[in-house]
Amino acid sequence: MLRQIDGSFAVAEAVALCRPEVVSCYPITPQTHIVEHLGELVKDGHLKGCEFINTESEFGAMSLCIGSSSAGARTYTATASQGLLFMMEAVYNASGMGLPIVMTLGNRAIGAPINIWNDQTDAMSARDAGWIQLFVESNQEAVDVHIQAFKLAEALSLPVMVCMDGFILTHSYTRIDMPTQEQVDSFLPPFVARQKLDPADPVSMGAMVGPEAFTEVRYLAHYKQLEALELIPKLAAEYDAIVGRDSGGLLKSHYEGDAETVVVTMGSVIGTMKEVLTPMRAEGTSIGAITVRSFRPFPKDEVYEALKNAKRVIVFEKALAVGLGGILSSNIRWALRGTATPVYSVIGGLGGRPITRPSLRTLFEKGVKDQLEETHFLDLNLDVVKRQIDREREQTGSGPAAENILRDIGALRAAKTA
Repeated sequence: MLRQIDGSFAVAEAVALCRPEVVSCYPITPQTHIVEHLGELVKDGHLKGCEFINTESEFGAMSLCIGSSSAGARTYTATASQGLLFMMEAVYNASGMGLPIVMTLGNRAIGAPINIWNDQTDAMSARDAGWIQLFVESNQEAVDVHIQAFKLAEALSLPVMVCMDGFILTHSYTRIDMPTQEQVDSFLPPFVARQKLDPADPVSMGAMVGPEAFTEVRYLAHYKQLEALELIPKLAAEYDAIVGRDSGGLLKSHYEGDAETVVVTMGSVIGTMKEVLTPMRAEGTSIGAITVRSFRPFPKDEVYEALKNAKRVIVFEKALAVGLGGILSSNIRWALRGTATPVYSVIGGLGGRPITRPSLRTLFEKGVKDQLEETHFLDLNLDVVKRQIDREREQTGSGPAAENILRDIGALRAAKTA
């Protein structure tokens, strides 16, 4: 059924169609509207058989998820940014125990400095936590991938994190083709837990494991992620057969045929990119794009096949490994190991900075001529950075860097800046 609805409400209603038995939440921008709407759906009786629990913190929310999933309940939560960091100990516990929890991550920058706008730093902070991480490009994909995430999590007994760009998707109103309850029921069977706490058949879960078995347990987690590489595209095809939509999978190519230059990215920015790449292709530039939909597990073989004929690769990412450069680009280089293909890492959109078509056009025009640095920061104001570096070298008490930079660009009028 077609509806004009914002991304948060669409995700909430998609989750409700999956018939969760426990929704554990603590609100944090920009995912708050997701759990608020789920609470409304439970309260008004639309979502039956579900216990909605508002906890005292994000750590509490994930701890409750661990308890409910261990008891055999289909379990869902959502968080973002600092909230993910606050629950991180429990995030690792959930995956280490093999619990099929589904969580929406409304991608948002991590402070300090404080910032509530979109980038993907929060997801990158948990990339090695043992969760499957699926990135979506649109609100339609967010709806479809959440439904697939429940089946994926329960088939492997692994938690799944669905990453959607905060505000850009969570707060935007778009046309959504919402699947029917019958369609979701035909795709997603009732939850049967692989492991379950039962007083009639007592077991230990999350017990101490010493050196004699810890490697084997961790390898099993690695093995199950590799299993996901085969299952993710199968579930996407199965879902497509029911609803008639290509959503999910490991990666997506946005143009047919080979291209000399290929842009690689994750998430919603591909929408703006296609508005730049399409006219460039029409003008005769051999350039294409792929989006990585499954970041963990990382589909290195599929990435290699998609990029093996490219003369150069431009990886655009909304996160930064401080002191190294790009995170996604490091994975792309690993997939292309043994080849001579140059991989340019472009960092953009940090803290919600606009990614404009003119900036992308300039970027791609430089890229196809191999005129980019190995690590390039889109629209970086180096003059401001250099002024702060000089200030720190010249003054012992140079003051807080972030506030100095805000004053230098005229965004903050307060104490004097030297």
